[in-house]
Amino acid sequence: MGDEREILTWSLYGTACRELARAVADSGFRPDVVLGIARGGLIPAGSLAYALDCKNLLSINVEFYTGVGETLAEPVMLPSLLDAGELNAAKVLVVDDVADTGRTLELIDGFCREQGQVAQVRHAVLYRKSQSIIDPTYVWRHTDLWINFPWSAEPPLV
Repeated sequence: MGDEREILTWSLYGTACRELARAVADSGFRPDVVLGIARGGLIPAGSLAYALDCKNLLSINVEFYTGVGETLAEPVMLPSLLDAGELNAAKVLVVDDVADTGRTLELIDGFCREQGQVAQVRHAVLYRKSQSIIDPTYVWRHTDLWINFPWSAEPPLV
């Protein structure tokens, strides 16, 4: 992997979320639930929930990436798990920062299908990479570069 990266600034992030929310709204889809995939999808999920006037914002924690270009063998849901009853008969908008391999979105799709009561699931991501096995319904940009998100561009403090 080269050093070239996609850089998303806070300013551009605001534009990205508004344009992504506009694509959802223009499609006529009105989610009952915005489901953010922690950690990277939490910030965009909150922004989209506000823009789409969806009060029901939930999160689910999935670990897959362990470093730049390094992953676990499979994505894993971490505690605390979402109460699946909150998805009954709901139109769900699953939000993540990036569909890289697509395996995290695939895991969440499987979780929603297992509940059997979810009315509809669509995905919204800021970025989609070409190797993603899931083609999200709503995508702001396509890239195959490593992405520096404004919330994770600096190393942790501890």
